[in-house]
Amino acid sequence: MDCTCMELALEGERLCKAGDCRTGVQFFEAAVQAGTDDLKTLSAIYSQLGNAYFYLHEYGKALEYHKHDLNLARTLGDRVGEAKASGNLGNTLKVLGKFDEAIACCQRHLDISRELTDRVGEARALYNLGNVYHAKGKHSGRSGNQDPGEFAPDVKDALQKAAEYYEANLNIVQELGDRAAQGRACGNLGNTHYLLGNFSQAIIYHQERLAIAKEFGDKAAERRAYSNLGNAHIFLGEFEVAADHYKKTLQLAKQLSDKALEAQACYSLGNTYTLLKDYEKAIEFHVRHLQIAQELKDRVGEGRACWSLGNAHTALGNHQDAILYASRHLEISKEIGDETGQLTAQMNLTDLKSVLGIIEGPAEDSNGAQESSLKHPLDAADVGMYRRSARTRRHSMEKMEVMKLTPDKKDPPPAASGGARPKIPKVQKSASVATDVYYENLHINSSDTNSLNKDDDESFLELLSKFQSRRLDDQRCSFSEPSKKLDTTQEKKLKISSPGAEEFLDMVAGIQGSRMNDQRANLPQFPGLNSQAVINQYLKQRKEEDIPDDNFFEMLMRCQGSRIDDQRSNLPNNLQAPTVPDEDFFNLIQKVQSSRLEEQRTCLPDQPMPPPTPGKKKKK
Repeated sequence: MDCTCMELALEGERLCKAGDCRTGVQFFEAAVQAGTDDLKTLSAIYSQLGNAYFYLHEYGKALEYHKHDLNLARTLGDRVGEAKASGNLGNTLKVLGKFDEAIACCQRHLDISRELTDRVGEARALYNLGNVYHAKGKHSGRSGNQDPGEFAPDVKDALQKAAEYYEANLNIVQELGDRAAQGRACGNLGNTHYLLGNFSQAIIYHQERLAIAKEFGDKAAERRAYSNLGNAHIFLGEFEVAADHYKKTLQLAKQLSDKALEAQACYSLGNTYTLLKDYEKAIEFHVRHLQIAQELKDRVGEGRACWSLGNAHTALGNHQDAILYASRHLEISKEIGDETGQLTAQMNLTDLKSVLGIIEGPAEDSNGAQESSLKHPLDAADVGMYRRSARTRRHSMEKMEVMKLTPDKKDPPPAASGGARPKIPKVQKSASVATDVYYENLHINSSDTNSLNKDDDESFLELLSKFQSRRLDDQRCSFSEPSKKLDTTQEKKLKISSPGAEEFLDMVAGIQGSRMNDQRANLPQFPGLNSQAVINQYLKQRKEEDIPDDNFFEMLMRCQGSRIDDQRSNLPNNLQAPTVPDEDFFNLIQKVQSSRLEEQRTCLPDQPMPPPTPGKKKKK
């Protein structure tokens, strides 16, 4: 069995290293099913399974096996294994969005590594902590719509801590001479300083990242470095330098044969040339972006391309083409549910129609075709009818008088039965039928009214006492002590008086029992372990207070994690856009484009204030 388990585990490891993690997971699971008594082998299988599931994006299974690995390492007293398992657990929790739990696990990894003077482990722990704080800051900053450097204080604090951990990691890997780790640290430091608004510092780190990527021949890292450098130069206002970096990004994307990355580079170049007011080149790159977005069926990217093309054609004076792209942008925004895009497209259409002098309604182009998409929801006839009805109703409302629904105190008292009906004003003749009935039923004398009121009061009090007495009886308790021995008839009466009481108590006991079971701490269970006696031997060798009967991190995730998840509110789902860069300076483009509209506005002439009338004092 040991040989079979070991062979399966080795084959699974080979497949995972070759890149076939799906098949490798199947071999690892088979090794767990085969079982073993070698705890070191079992710990290695748990770690490999957790990592494989992590790369397959099955984070729930990855979390499960990394917890098994951590429990087993603590049971064996393996401090190195505990540190590695804590780091893997922290990375998985980070991806799941449980940042506080991830920080606790990564901090434990760091503490154990420093305790063991493991510089490599310490560098990894610092790097993982930086990643967790960086992800936490980006996650918190997504709720707003701020540019880099304009985030809330809590977001800035998280990003600042990330930068501190990355710098500590960079110092250690420089001492160790690990150039690849230095490149990763520089790239992350550049991204963090970019989000903090330190664009000059970000450029320094990204240039170092670019040099290390060229040193290793890493084309993907080189492309990322050029793209990040372009983004940083955009916010510094150095658009020409940014365009050069984006052109190199485009060349590397073509070398990598990645259409999505090529579209991202075209998108960035189009926006950069828009900022440079070279609209012809901007249209060229945006058309290329639009073609790739349509090819990859990226509706979000297609909408962005139409929006950008509409702005570029507007700047060139091609208003007809701009209307077509704005209409397409509006259609796509409605399709994907982008409210901001809908508002932007509608405003652009309104401005373009006002420039072209297009009246609301079906507009004909030069070929005689009608633009039905530009039609106003209400045509001229509907608008005229609405205005006429509004004027008629307002005129009638001004002549209405307040209607009296109760008799005036100064009016004479109503006559007896058969007498003349009191005189009602003309306005009251149009009142409801209920008002007429009210006046007809008023023909009673005062003595009859008093007697009826008295009888009604007595009947009302009797009715009230009946209902209230029942409520009071239900709340009374008996002071008589029950007899110690109840005969069979009394027992039957008690059972009959409370039907379903036993079933209700059993149900409550079951619910409360399940809650208590959820709070119990179970001894660690290790799938794939053939004999529990092996674990018992290790437990006997250790002190009783060191027995890992309740894992701290498991308790933290079970109690705190569930409570926090119950209180979380889901953020709006971000639409996938593979042809649009992640670090998108879309807001900056919007700000620059909005200034064009401000430049076209005209201010009303300043009118002098009329001189004060002589002889009148101003009221205070």
